[in-house]
Amino acid sequence: KYNFIIEFSIMQVKLSNFLYHNYMDKINLNFSDILQEIMIEKSLTQTKFAEIIGVKQSQVSEWLKGKSKPGYDNLKSIYENLNISAEKLFGIDK
Repeated sequence: KYNFIIEFSIMQVKLSNFLYHNYMDKINLNFSDILQEIMIEKSLTQTKFAEIIGVKQSQVSEWLKGKSKPGYDNLKSIYENLNISAEKLFGIDK
């Protein structure tokens, strides 16, 4: 049972890592729009969103302004804590 859980977790990390590295150009182009859409769908303020994923509100503000973008750990936190698909998070959700 535990081996399955560990293997599944490793597969999730590998998939997230693959998507992160292969779709980074999409993040550069429109991550702030993706983030804003997620926050609207979940009815979250910047402060509440930051609290949920474990960052400061000012960091979320920087992402929304397009001045910076989240790293792998923050993307993973968004994915896990808000139940967002990796495809949607990377702007490839059709």
